[in-house]
Amino acid sequence: MYSANTRVEHQPWLEELEQAADRLELTGEARSTAADLFLANVPEADRSKPAVLAASIYAGSLVAGDGRTQCAVADAADVSRLSIQQRWKDLLAGAGLEPPKW
Repeated sequence: MYSANTRVEHQPWLEELEQAADRLELTGEARSTAADLFLANVPEADRSKPAVLAASIYAGSLVAGDGRTQCAVADAADVSRLSIQQRWKDLLAGAGLEPPKW
């Protein structure tokens, strides 16, 4: 879990998350889940934050049943698809959620 202070501290990143979610036309539930996943897993290094943000959006969309492709999320968040692929399952596992079994 994260504190309210964490939300305030990372507000600029949450705004980036909202912009990417707008481009993807995600539901409110997907956005909320993505924000929770991001805030619970914010890395120390700024260079790692865009990748975690994108992975959070991807995972949040899956959890909410509003799934988007890794490529679509990567384009919307301006990161590589590989950045998402390497992180999203760990984000779900850290939140106590099972990744889908396609």
